[in-house]
Amino acid sequence: MRDHHDGLDALKRVCEASTDLLPVDGASISISLGPRLRSTLYASDAVSSRIESLQFSLGEGPCFQSFETRRPVLVPDLVNFTTREWPVFAKELARLRIGAIFAFPMQRGAIRIGVVDFYRTKPGWLSPSELAAALEVVDIATLLLLDAQSGPIAAESWPTTRLDHEQVHQATGVLIAAFGIPAEEALARLRAYAFARDQLVDEVARAIMARRLSPRELVDEP
Repeated sequence: MRDHHDGLDALKRVCEASTDLLPVDGASISISLGPRLRSTLYASDAVSSRIESLQFSLGEGPCFQSFETRRPVLVPDLVNFTTREWPVFAKELARLRIGAIFAFPMQRGAIRIGVVDFYRTKPGWLSPSELAAALEVVDIATLLLLDAQSGPIAAESWPTTRLDHEQVHQATGVLIAAFGIPAEEALARLRAYAFARDQLVDEVARAIMARRLSPRELVDEP
């Protein structure tokens, strides 16, 4: 059997190659870990990484919408775009000067795995042939990830690009253990605290784990 590390390396190469194949400036791949919780496996550049971090921190965005609806979310013109699905994330995107964003669900039959996100700096639709190519990229990535998941996905498989939010999971566990609240509420507390202070949820989690921030401050928030 092919080593699952080879599959993850191939997944990374597919993500990188997609930015040459398609008229996009960046791409990212994320997997679902539970309700409103996801982990970014790979981001091709700093902007893609920022997009993923914002979605994770806010708990909303085209990635969540695409995963939940099982359909692509195609936004060719973010400048003139309004949505009730992820209004806060859309506002944050304006700061990044992104023209378009496209999210595609990774799924096989009834199995949902994650989402592939693409962005471009200039507005514009994907042509029918480009859309077909994007769907083919997503299909390949899905098959590679399913193959890779036949073994454990180890952190060392993605030494420089994996953004797994490990400390967020740890900080969530701290809140659960300390106050006996459900996991979803603990994560919501982290996100609310971060949003109120214009921080990423990862930054708040790091502060908790480094004991610079007391968990009590999050639970006592109104």
